[in-house]
Amino acid sequence: MKSGLTLIALILSLNLTGYTQNPQEKLKFDFGWKFNIGDAYNAKERAFDDSEWRKLDLPHDWSIEQEFSQEYASCTGYLPGGIGWYRKTFAVPESYKGKMVSIQFDGIYNNSEVWANGHFLGYRPNG
Repeated sequence: MKSGLTLIALILSLNLTGYTQNPQEKLKFDFGWKFNIGDAYNAKERAFDDSEWRKLDLPHDWSIEQEFSQEYASCTGYLPGGIGWYRKTFAVPESYKGKMVSIQFDGIYNNSEVWANGHFLGYRPNG
């Protein structure tokens, strides 16, 4: 597994954190992410160009960077919702070959999708 993987999470609202783990070790996965507010056609694909995206570390809550308004629902804290994409490129060590590896996201708000190299990994309808 010498090639890198690109992990993409389509987030329809707030805050994302993540870890890579297996039973023997738990690694921080919070650093070196890229972010784009709004939808991005084909962002789930490995070859997608995210070079202009904002670089950041997690946790990150893009909604609180927006303006408060009474026009938004109180369930969102009077902040706008919408779509945000988070992407991370990383190399999987050769020593992981044949082992089970999982990534745990501890703060995705709702209606999230997770993709790896263009392959759909899962959906979560709520936080």
